[in-house]
Amino acid sequence: MIKQQIKQLVEERINEDGMFDTGIKGVRLFKVTTAVPCVPAVYEPTVIVILGGKKEAILEGARYVYDNNQYMCCTVSIPVEAGTPEASPEEPLIGVYISLDTKLMTELAIEMESTAGAVKLPKSSNQPPGMSLANWDDAFSDALLRLLQLGDDKADLSILGDSRLRELYYAVLKGEAGVSARRAFGVGNEIARSIEYLSLNLSKNVTIDELASLVGMSRAVFHRKFKQATRMSPIQFMKSMRLNNAAMKIASGMNVSEAAMAVGYVSSSQFSREFKRLYGVSAKQWSQSQELPKNIA
Repeated sequence: MIKQQIKQLVEERINEDGMFDTGIKGVRLFKVTTAVPCVPAVYEPTVIVILGGKKEAILEGARYVYDNNQYMCCTVSIPVEAGTPEASPEEPLIGVYISLDTKLMTELAIEMESTAGAVKLPKSSNQPPGMSLANWDDAFSDALLRLLQLGDDKADLSILGDSRLRELYYAVLKGEAGVSARRAFGVGNEIARSIEYLSLNLSKNVTIDELASLVGMSRAVFHRKFKQATRMSPIQFMKSMRLNNAAMKIASGMNVSEAAMAVGYVSSSQFSREFKRLYGVSAKQWSQSQELPKNIA
């Protein structure tokens, strides 16, 4: 069975907890044997494949629990709570973390849309979610196996790595997560572009009108499509992105004031109020009691 072959390939290469580079750009293997409760995180455009154990992510109250039956595809930067609450030495979390190269994904998505006979996006006006779970299909399984079979051979990695990664991206675009991925990276990717702009300008006072204008939408249409994609209003999203990024910085050792300023807060009292409202503890208490997991967000 292909999944078992893939799991064996990964297990042969990791003997301890942590994230491990494969030599292929953006592709890492991970293992976690310690239960970690869900904590603030920011998912970037990513595919996370679980081969053993379970992973959990929470987005605006919606809980995503996935194992080796489904992979997670995140097509935009999005604030979540994520963890490995069931991981243990007996039942470790094992998997593959694949950062999506947005330039390559865009090239593939546009090429698919312009090629005769390519799978077309549905004509629905609804914006697909920015984070979704997808069942493995044969194309995805085969592409992932071929990618990981490159192993540590430098010549194979150099000559074949990019082409096999491209094959995997194509499988994602054609699979169950394809609607979300093609909407995010192909024609009609306005919401993804606005999120990317916002993510790069968290320290600035970006307005909703500015984001709507950036992608050529009215404020009302932008608000509706944004909420369909992220489950949050643009204002909620900006606040969550800022606070999640601040929480991650604090957990990594940055002091509270610096973290607040780094994500655009000019008022320390406002930051403290909003932080406590979202997480139930003050930023100072968070810095004393939390540690960002060093495995996988």
